[in-house]
Amino acid sequence: MAGPLFGFVLRLTGDRVRAEEVVQETLVRAWRRTAHLDPGTDKLRGWLFTVARNLVTDLWRSDAARPVTVCDEQALRTTPADDQLEKAVQRWALADALNQCTPEHRDVLIAIYFDSNSIAEAAHRLGIPPGTVTSRTRRALRAMRLVLNETEATK
Repeated sequence: MAGPLFGFVLRLTGDRVRAEEVVQETLVRAWRRTAHLDPGTDKLRGWLFTVARNLVTDLWRSDAARPVTVCDEQALRTTPADDQLEKAVQRWALADALNQCTPEHRDVLIAIYFDSNSIAEAAHRLGIPPGTVTSRTRRALRAMRLVLNETEATK
């Protein structure tokens, strides 16, 4: 009996947790009235579904009477996710840091990160050994990190 009752209440509420609470309360009320209910009749089934429907109606009414509370997560989701101004500032700072790199480091970073080449492809394109590409990339990233940290510190 609890399975069909749960399905009925779940369709009414649309919320699994609330449906479980309503079914539990319905069954508690039935247990309290065991002396008045005949378990072998269809009247019991009708009574259970009526009590459950009434409990759901009470939930709807209580929800309508309360103001809607917005939690911090909902407020955060309503703010724009991608801030175009912030992205533009980040791109400007990155371009400035890239321009402060040596030409060799800049070429390696452009080949690896902007042109999406593998180390072997970048080495072939730049005409240098793959190990050199790797070491220049590491040094260039370290240099850019220093420039970006200095820029951040001066703000």
